[in-house]
Amino acid sequence: MNRYRVEIARRAIKSIAGLPPQDQRRIRAAIDLLAHEPRPPGCVALSGEESAYRVRVGDYRILYEVIDARLVIQVIRIGHRRDVYRPR
Repeated sequence: MNRYRVEIARRAIKSIAGLPPQDQRRIRAAIDLLAHEPRPPGCVALSGEESAYRVRVGDYRILYEVIDARLVIQVIRIGHRRDVYRPR
């Protein structure tokens, strides 16, 4: 299986930086796993988006897009489950 390249949006990087260290490690580990398996068990396709998914990491969610043609995963947003889906 091909390995995907992971690109993380600037606002997602800022979101990770503001989290407690233990949560940062768990989220980074989950993102690393996406490079090997872009649609892991437990991921949910987001309605209204063709290639957007979310993964749960405790109380946090990782929202990302899979671009199969280029073997790229774009992490769009990371946040607490109560806030991550709200538009900004």
